[in-house]
Amino acid sequence: MSACVPTRADEPRREEHSHEPHSPPPARRPRLEGADVSASIAVFLIALPLSLGIALATGAPLQAGLVAAAVGGLVAGRLGGAPLQVSGPAAGLTVVTAELIHQYGWRTTCAITVLAGLAQLGLGLLRVARTALAVSPAIVHGMLAGIGVTIAVAQLHIVLGGVPHSSVLDNLRELPAQLARVHPAALSVSVLTLALLVLWPRLPGRAGKLLRKVPTPLVAVAVATTTASLMGLSLPKVDLPSWSSHALAALPDGPVLGLVAAVLTITLVCSVQSLLGAVAVDKLVAGWPEQSARVGRSDLDRELLGQGAANVVSGALGGLPIAGVAVRSSANVHAGAVSRNSTMLHGVLVVVAALLMVPILELIPLAALAALVMAVGIQMVSLHHIRTVTRHREVLVYAVTTLAVVFFGVLEGVALGIAMAVGVALHRLTRTRITHDETEGVHHVHVRGQLTFLAVPRLSRTLHLVPQGAAAVVELDGSFMDHAAYESLQDWQNTHTVHGGTVELVGRRSGVRIGEPTGPAGLQALTGVATEESADCRCHPWTPWRNHQCEIPEAALLRDGQPGDAQGTGADDAGGSTAPSDADGAHRTDGTDSTGGHGGNGEPDKVSEPSRPSDGGTGTLARPDTPQDKTADASEDTGTSTATGTGAGPGTGAGPGTGTDAATSTCARAGAAADTGAATDTSRPSARQLARGISAFQRNTAPLVRGELARLAREGQQPSQLFLTCADSRLVTSMITSSGPGDLFVVRNVGNLVPLPGRESGDDSVAAAIEYAVDVLEVRSITVCGHSGCGAMQALLASEPGAAQTPLRRWLRHGEPSLERMSEEDRPWARLAGRAPADAVEQLCLTNVVQQLEHLRAHESVARALCAGELELHGMYFHVGEAQAYLLTEGHEDRVFDHVGVADLSA
Repeated sequence: MSACVPTRADEPRREEHSHEPHSPPPARRPRLEGADVSASIAVFLIALPLSLGIALATGAPLQAGLVAAAVGGLVAGRLGGAPLQVSGPAAGLTVVTAELIHQYGWRTTCAITVLAGLAQLGLGLLRVARTALAVSPAIVHGMLAGIGVTIAVAQLHIVLGGVPHSSVLDNLRELPAQLARVHPAALSVSVLTLALLVLWPRLPGRAGKLLRKVPTPLVAVAVATTTASLMGLSLPKVDLPSWSSHALAALPDGPVLGLVAAVLTITLVCSVQSLLGAVAVDKLVAGWPEQSARVGRSDLDRELLGQGAANVVSGALGGLPIAGVAVRSSANVHAGAVSRNSTMLHGVLVVVAALLMVPILELIPLAALAALVMAVGIQMVSLHHIRTVTRHREVLVYAVTTLAVVFFGVLEGVALGIAMAVGVALHRLTRTRITHDETEGVHHVHVRGQLTFLAVPRLSRTLHLVPQGAAAVVELDGSFMDHAAYESLQDWQNTHTVHGGTVELVGRRSGVRIGEPTGPAGLQALTGVATEESADCRCHPWTPWRNHQCEIPEAALLRDGQPGDAQGTGADDAGGSTAPSDADGAHRTDGTDSTGGHGGNGEPDKVSEPSRPSDGGTGTLARPDTPQDKTADASEDTGTSTATGTGAGPGTGAGPGTGTDAATSTCARAGAAADTGAATDTSRPSARQLARGISAFQRNTAPLVRGELARLAREGQQPSQLFLTCADSRLVTSMITSSGPGDLFVVRNVGNLVPLPGRESGDDSVAAAIEYAVDVLEVRSITVCGHSGCGAMQALLASEPGAAQTPLRRWLRHGEPSLERMSEEDRPWARLAGRAPADAVEQLCLTNVVQQLEHLRAHESVARALCAGELELHGMYFHVGEAQAYLLTEGHEDRVFDHVGVADLSA
């Protein structure tokens, strides 16, 4: 907890203006950082040979590749919404452009590029960039793989010393003849280029680490060019005609429908590739903290506008179509670029090279460029992408798209891929198997697949095969249920239950129960999407936190090579502990609520009550189902209270500092790991739970609260209440108070105790938190909240004089005044409105709240604020099993805790 509150005095002083009061401020010069300069050089060295190679592969003038690279750097780099993405001629556009040049000629292709740029500008103004991300990744990967195959097959002819043909089928048909007349010089230069492309990134040692900083494409082409020149090989080389004869765009000439299809194809491929590239660059930048802090997330609509403007300029100047390029963008990020200046400067360097380095560029053999582009095409068929689509069962979509692009073209391939994706989705949605069988008098209904309205008739027929009054188990093995199926299943469930039958709803795994067996809450659970993250966790799918009724199954523990003991799994009975926030000692003082109980919409989630009793104090210091005299005896034997539950938090189980020998095996293993200094093993269930919980927060909640937390980080915390409550893991303060970040200053400890001033025995943390909240944060109210089944209160009742003084017992002595207060006959007992306390434990929990409020008044800062009328004190009691809050009635002599209902909140 930070003890600092930001104030105006802490803010840095603004720089004084040196200009006259009524004169305009001096213009700020853009800063060109060294990181951007070095990154631009690295990108330029990669872009130069690739631009020439892609122009060669399309059959366009080689200068067109340099024009596109320069325009992509200057125009798209300046106007685009992804500062670190580098745009230029892309390998993904090679097949499309080559086909257009073959069909319409070069100048008409330039006009098509201009029209495609205008279409991109229109889409950017309509702000539909995010729509492109709806395209299935299998289609995108399949399209790129098909283009890669087409490029590789075509460039293979140049590598062998021949000339490529216009189609893949022609290239494949002519390949045997080409192999019979291989050109040795071209093949040797190509093999040298490919060998360097493969081996250069794998150079070992320190020298290799230094050499690997030089871009691999540049090294491969430079070495191949030097070798060919020194050996005097007679090979076709780069031919850059004079810029005065450079062909520019002309009016489009051809059939209207064909031109429209061409424009749509260029627009689609350029837009999808650029937008997906921008998203990929964001993910890449997120892994580099220094860059991530200085570079914001991509604006996809602006990126689409920038790409459109770049294509308009490139086409008008006789350049190739432009899109975001993954290889150059990745190099830009890894080189340490921090702004769009690196992308723009690389464009300037391309212009300089195109004007001043023509004699050097004309020494490059075409075979070296062909080998470079062929390697790029092979890399576009990514094994990682194939494994990904196979894991998601979309390999059919990927294969159809790839083959269609290879044999029919890009636009046709994408269209067939989309049709296949829709067909696969419909097949999965409608393919539902419903079976019924009877085993030992229990009727089992198995539903495998997604439940939609199409499956309702079969579902209804199968459900009515279950006799009235029989026990039924419905197993749903799917992740989707529409409203019609939900209504049908719920109506049958209600009817079957009314006639004396029982219904148990079971989820994706055998033996994993979801929700209440016969209530509608269990059915609601089945409408959630079960993910891989919850595979080993019996959690209700609709809850955003992992701390509700979460147990690692014994089979999962055995599968991970750990004992499958029923206790000590790292999860308490009422909720598995996914974070060690409340188990770090006898008490905890926090400036924030450590549990977090909000869903993504900022409202407390509605959760069905667990099927097992949650008010019994399971996993507490003294189990209520054990006679207290036996608990006390066990406590004397072990030197502390018995910890037989699975709770991980102090006050609900065996936490650190209890000194118990009767702790569960998990706690024993945790203690052994702590003694040996072993590092955290992420393969253990508790570590996986923590990682999954954090991952779920980052994915679902963090995007929704990031703005509010950023404001709180700037302005500092200004909570209105100090909330002092127990460390019990079942108390989610933000949930039961409908509060969010910055609302509550929370202090959690075992038993929600407030030590009297002067009796802390060296532990002033609670008093310090009270003083800080009242004097520094100036909170307007303090609430002491107790709860049902409190393990600390049970331990107080079960304590015996003269027992060993463990740290936990020394802390609990601050609750002895509450025990004495309850034993005084001349004082009325605190009670709940409408009923008497259920047992002595509940009576002590209520009395403890009243007593701790009196302890609060003894603190100087609290007494002073109360006298000034600046502070209010409140008592609260939360019944866990009933999910019901009670507030202490102000000014009532009998100390009644009144029920808080919906009407009270709306008043």
